Amino acid sequence: MIELVLTAESANRVRFGISPLDETMGAMQTLLGRRGHPSHLPWLREAAAKLPDLPIDDFARVMSARHYITDFLSPPPTGPETTASAQLAEIRRTPPDQVAHELSKVDANLSGLPEDPAEARDLLSEQMEIAWTELVEPHWPRVRRFLVADIEERSRRLAAGGIALALEGIHPRVRLVDDVVVIEMKERSRVHLGRRGLLLIPGVFAWPSVGVITMEPWQPSLLYPARGVAELWSDPERPPGALAGVLGRTKAALLTTLNEPASTTELARRLDFSAPTVSRHLTAMRAAGLLDTRRRGREVRYLRTELGDALLRA
Repeated sequence: MIELVLTAESANRVRFGISPLDETMGAMQTLLGRRGHPSHLPWLREAAAKLPDLPIDDFARVMSARHYITDFLSPPPTGPETTASAQLAEIRRTPPDQVAHELSKVDANLSGLPEDPAEARDLLSEQMEIAWTELVEPHWPRVRRFLVADIEERSRRLAAGGIALALEGIHPRVRLVDDVVVIEMKERSRVHLGRRGLLLIPGVFAWPSVGVITMEPWQPSLLYPARGVAELWSDPERPPGALAGVLGRTKAALLTTLNEPASTTELARRLDFSAPTVSRHLTAMRAAGLLDTRRRGREVRYLRTELGDALLRA
């Protein structure tokens, strides 16, 4: 069990980040059968066809570890705008002593890696870059939209109810007990966050796992599955042209998508609209009697009324 102890100072230093290289590592673990949501199957078929031709054997062996993979290969992002190139540059600046220490903890056969930790670091960073470029980068706009939508929702919760609300439902193995974030894992440690605060990193390839970075000198981070991953590779249903002509493209798309109740954030993610745009159109459609709302816990979800159903059928 890992315990992250918050203070008033660290509770005010909770922030969010997007990590292209964490997605690359998660994608590789999915390919190796270590994890993976069933919805990733369309991506998995494409990636599996590429894998035999990619010179990334050493990187794959590191990713095959069951308990510890290294932290230096996924340096915590500075925020939602962090790029893969910035993270790769950070990897290549990792001190050799840190590399040697982390690689010694990896529970996988790394006998093929160079003995010199600087050479091993550079080789792994090169192979990581290949994996990113070939397996994840072609899909990055779609993936990033989901990550941004998750951050927008949890940032709203953080502003409304603090870290307790931001962490609500984040993962079955994560809970807040008084001023301690408790993560149920085999490792046992208690870390006082202090001025360093806590970085929350959503991931589409993280499911069903949760990860924690506590090792010095890295920023303490919690990696968790982004919401709505089951919809990542599905394309939104197109609204009938006549309906779009009457309501406009955005309202028609929203009405068509609401076959089941959904929140503003979920709809924004599915349709690639901004949350404020979706909220404005949903409010107008509710006022016109086409939609109604329900609450699920703290979340407001929209659904079609009988009038909305009738309009869509017509």
